[in-house]
Amino acid sequence: MCQDYTDLNKACPKDSFPLPKIDQLVDATAGYELLSFMDAYSGYNQIFMHPADSEHTAFITDRGLYYYNVMPFGLKNVGATYQRLVNRIFTKHIGSIVEVYVDNMLVKSRTAEEHLNNLAFMFGILKDYRMRLKPMKCAFGVSSGKFLGFMISERGIEANLEKIKTIIDMERPKTQKDI
Repeated sequence: MCQDYTDLNKACPKDSFPLPKIDQLVDATAGYELLSFMDAYSGYNQIFMHPADSEHTAFITDRGLYYYNVMPFGLKNVGATYQRLVNRIFTKHIGSIVEVYVDNMLVKSRTAEEHLNNLAFMFGILKDYRMRLKPMKCAFGVSSGKFLGFMISERGIEANLEKIKTIIDMERPKTQKDI
């Protein structure tokens, strides 16, 4: 279901809470032996709306008037609100064992034993805040993987073959005009 919140978004002041810089997050993952990539399940829908604000998300169906109890996708400040939440719940561990960009989380460790401890700690936090993960988009205890569109490994950033496939498959120029 898709709601048009154009008018509501125009009436709301912009929340200028900054999102992390992707290049810094990606650079901060280099040199770690084991990584776990996690994605929150319907991330925005895991944040409850303030009761006074719920009525602003009201919509009509043939069965009545409804409103959201959780934050719906499409509101102006959902990204900033979600980032503020994850920064708050992981504040002591961002940069050391975890990197978070909105609903994308990465646990990083230098050894296998350390990784199990870091994951157990991370799962404890997720459980405390009743945050759910999307299992199909998670990879645990791997040496490399995709994070925010970049291929990450212990060596650092690697070329993402999905992003450069067109260039690799490009035919060699045969004439001066092709060049």
